[in-house]
Amino acid sequence: MSVPKLTGWWERRSDPARFELYTRWSLYSFALIEVFLVLGAVQRSDSPTGARVVLWALLGQSVLCAVLVSRVLDWALGRRERPTRLLAAVGATTALAVLVVVVLRATGTLLPGGEAVQIVSGFTAFAIGPAVLNIRRPRWILLLVVGTAALVAACSAAAGLPGGETVGYAVAVAAGGAAMAFTYRGSAWILVVVWELDRAREAQSRLAVAEERLRFGRDLHDVMGRNLSVIALKSELAVQLAQRGRPEAVDQMVEVQRIARESQRDVREVVRGYRSVDLQVELAGALSVLRAAGVDCRAEGDDGAALSPAVQSVIAWVVREGTTNVLRHGDARSCVIRLLVEPAGSAVLTMENDGAAAVPAAAAPTTPGTGLTGLRERVGALGGTLTAEPDAGGVFRLTACVPLQRREAPSGTAVGSQNREGAA
Repeated sequence: MSVPKLTGWWERRSDPARFELYTRWSLYSFALIEVFLVLGAVQRSDSPTGARVVLWALLGQSVLCAVLVSRVLDWALGRRERPTRLLAAVGATTALAVLVVVVLRATGTLLPGGEAVQIVSGFTAFAIGPAVLNIRRPRWILLLVVGTAALVAACSAAAGLPGGETVGYAVAVAAGGAAMAFTYRGSAWILVVVWELDRAREAQSRLAVAEERLRFGRDLHDVMGRNLSVIALKSELAVQLAQRGRPEAVDQMVEVQRIARESQRDVREVVRGYRSVDLQVELAGALSVLRAAGVDCRAEGDDGAALSPAVQSVIAWVVREGTTNVLRHGDARSCVIRLLVEPAGSAVLTMENDGAAAVPAAAAPTTPGTGLTGLRERVGALGGTLTAEPDAGGVFRLTACVPLQRREAPSGTAVGSQNREGAA
């Protein structure tokens, strides 16, 4: 039980949230890489004063870069405004740090060699990375990298440094800045795409539900619209005839009664057609929907093709409602749908998923939802039973046992082909 407590902060997150957390801390780690890179160069310096100055500049700039990464990712995901002031602070701090390093190198505080080049490229490259996240167009990113390299080269030339060293500054800044720009921009782009795909999947699910509601409403309107209009007209006519004492009013009310009964029958047919489901279609649909939602789902056992239509309809409804419960009421990562036709004369459907909270059975809620109540009524109409409960291991198990009707025999047809179709 101690493992879920240690990993709960990760397990409770959705896949996009996990990827965002991974991306954020990967980019945060570049601040530590910058610190180690620049410290390695500073330790090779013989000037304690220069080392202290560079160290303080390094700490301040790395912290600002890490904060800028956090704020600019929130801006890219639409959660806050663009951090313009923080970006300006990072730019000013980086420029000041580079100027200090060049001055220290020109005055001889930093010895000749690659130390100054490594320090300057570290400051600029790790500042360009977060900065490009604020830029929309690639050409402006290229201008930022090239412009920074040119400014550093011009600064070193104005300080009187040798030409070869000036070229080294420009090349190191351009190469490091380009690498960091590609890394940061690519990571942020993938993160935005992941969240957009997640929102698109949710929108698709809502549209599917709305489309089904429209279909049902349209069918009900087509069936009831004309009948209700006829009932209203004949009732009005019957009232007028009754007021005049005409015996034809009775005939009109008899006709109203007949149309009302036909309407009741038509509504039952519409509802029955809406609620009747095909077992094979529901199994394939459950596999497709759950896999699209990121759940590792598989079907095992029988495909139910040899069962009677009544038993198939009840089991298919259990599959539909069970799939809905997995999507709505849990955070499942895996689900198994198992259908077994027992020789003793019953079909047993079991749906297991790991989306339930790990609670003792005694602490499980005893008040059933309306969906489970409806399922129990359907299964009970055929003499079957339905149980739904979580276990102590965090697995929620929905089991429906439906007695077979006459002339039904166990079918050995496996659903392996259906698994392959769902996987495709």
